[in-house]
Amino acid sequence: MTAALSDLPLLASGNVREIYDLGDRLLMVASDRISTYDVVHPTPIPDKGKVLTGLSAFWFARTGHIVANHLVSNTDGVPDEARGRGQVVRKLRMLPVECVVRGYITGSGWKDYQATGSVSGISLPPGLRESDRLPTPIFTPSTKADVGHDEAIDFDRAAELAGDRALMDRVRDASIDLYRFAAEHALQRGVILADTKFEFGLDEQGELVVGDEVLTPDSSRYWPADGYEPGRSQPSFDKQYVRDWAASSGWDKTPPAPALPDEVVARTRELYVEAYERITGEAFEAWVRRTAP
Repeated sequence: MTAALSDLPLLASGNVREIYDLGDRLLMVASDRISTYDVVHPTPIPDKGKVLTGLSAFWFARTGHIVANHLVSNTDGVPDEARGRGQVVRKLRMLPVECVVRGYITGSGWKDYQATGSVSGISLPPGLRESDRLPTPIFTPSTKADVGHDEAIDFDRAAELAGDRALMDRVRDASIDLYRFAAEHALQRGVILADTKFEFGLDEQGELVVGDEVLTPDSSRYWPADGYEPGRSQPSFDKQYVRDWAASSGWDKTPPAPALPDEVVARTRELYVEAYERITGEAFEAWVRRTAP
């Protein structure tokens, strides 16, 4: 019989996930919490955790030919109260680098490009517009900040942090290959994958393994392809909707974060569920049924 969550040793708790110790494995549980500006709002988004976990499971199942991943099971060993939101995963020695791949110029990359003509030390062609597709995807790593924001770094600094330049070469190549594969699939589903973030670790044999979440609306910027128009920011299937509301609410972006209005909660849930259904090609309820106790 699987132990209840309350009986398991809690190793870490973040803005979205809890990690529990299962001995030789870990249990990662995605909550319905949502944060903006690194502050968690008191209002959850129903089913958000299940969308994140379901999409990670979808991509893990389809990208094993590119790089190994940490997933062991979405059901076996997952307590009933965490079904659909929990995954049993392998323990890894995680690398101290966030692995960002950008296929379009937007967000902080757009700000850097406007200021310097480059992103993370990579020079880009002049005259790019906001949201333009890049000639080729670029690897723009960042630090993993325990407190505050991650800091963009160049490849040399990432290799220094990892302590192994050859390993970072493999990480960069795997990151870009994952991005290319996912971007092609998403586009066939009417969705643009503008950029994404991966986390990698090494297993006991020293094999490179992708962990955490992959290619979810929390770790990626997904845009509807039918409304794509360079030269401006794009609507997206992520928490940008909440971020926009928060920015216009008068909140000063310091704790505590304000509660979210019902209409913002409902619309945000719709966006997350729509991302799942567009990308996977199945109804969200199919994932809920498949992982139910």
